[in-house]
Amino acid sequence: MNHIALKMLMGDQGKYLGIIMGLTFASLIMTQQPAIFVGLMTRSFSFITDVGLPDIWVMDPKVQYVDDIKPLQDTQLYRVRGVAGVQWAMPMYKGLLKARLTDGTFQTCNVIGLDDATLIGGPALMLQGQLADLRRSDGVIVDIDGALDKLSKPSPTGGKRVPVQVGDSLELNDRRAIIVGFAKVTRTFQSQPVIYTTYSRAKIYAPRERKLLSFILVKAKPGQDIKTLTRHIQQTTGLAAYSSDAFKELTFNYFMKYTGIPINFGISVTLGFIVGAAIAGQTFYNFTLENIRQFGVLKAMGASNRTLLRMIMLQAVLVGSIGYGLGVGLTALFGYSMRHTILAFKFPWQLLVFSGAGVGLICAFAALVSIIKVFRLEPAIVFKG
Repeated sequence: MNHIALKMLMGDQGKYLGIIMGLTFASLIMTQQPAIFVGLMTRSFSFITDVGLPDIWVMDPKVQYVDDIKPLQDTQLYRVRGVAGVQWAMPMYKGLLKARLTDGTFQTCNVIGLDDATLIGGPALMLQGQLADLRRSDGVIVDIDGALDKLSKPSPTGGKRVPVQVGDSLELNDRRAIIVGFAKVTRTFQSQPVIYTTYSRAKIYAPRERKLLSFILVKAKPGQDIKTLTRHIQQTTGLAAYSSDAFKELTFNYFMKYTGIPINFGISVTLGFIVGAAIAGQTFYNFTLENIRQFGVLKAMGASNRTLLRMIMLQAVLVGSIGYGLGVGLTALFGYSMRHTILAFKFPWQLLVFSGAGVGLICAFAALVSIIKVFRLEPAIVFKG
């Protein structure tokens, strides 16, 4: 019976390919769009991920996410250092500043100011130069993606723009900054170039304000419980304190709640599911109608409903597996081809389960439509003209 079921399925190659294409489209949409969504959401807290050394981030209580900077007074740093259980606490400046390039154009950049003595919070992967080079006069480190793209210089011949090099300079708030190295950092949600400098120099680059301290990075003493220390810092200083994971969650929840990104991607995935279900269900039903006499013959020969059910389920599982595999494969190929672009794309294994469940529901719906028709079939149909 299984051989007969496959012969019936592949007998009409047009409808057979139509069902597979519908399921491939649904699988592609239900995998690709969530992968882009996950990539975007991961970028929303990528800066926190890159700064892996501190255990706790201390900030103004009104901060809603990592880019929602509400500066503190420098004196707050000493209050945090005085809390029992703190091994060290270092200042960090983070702000959006406009950099004036050599051709006179301006580019908004994420400027990160690190503690002058320890440089804690700096990039983990240096591609050229060393983190200690920040201590050189006017030294800054630029992320490699920004150097190749938004901070690049116009070509003397008028062709493709030329990436900036070590030794090139730019201006931040009318003050010179000399590039002393390049680092590899994770792209942020806004995908602006990232410039690292020292904390004292960042305060010179930044517009004059009474408060310029963005975050206080805290390392707990060995054996100190992070949650307990977090509560102790909050109670002692009145500031907000989050572990790295909690700060990521705070940022993620903000984007989920206050932006339209989840709705937009949710609509795309839902439409992909509906279109896939409609194409596969309609095509599978038409396939059943065209083979209704064959099912009638099998019933007349004594085939039970259970046997016919197994045949239809085999057909549904086969086309579903092929369509799912093609859709996931195209998604993986798409992500691989876009790996060096600005596109956000992250493909965790959970998406395979999600899209697999979606394709499974579509196949179950398509099979159900056909099963109902076959179960109600009278064997006498084979004798009708």
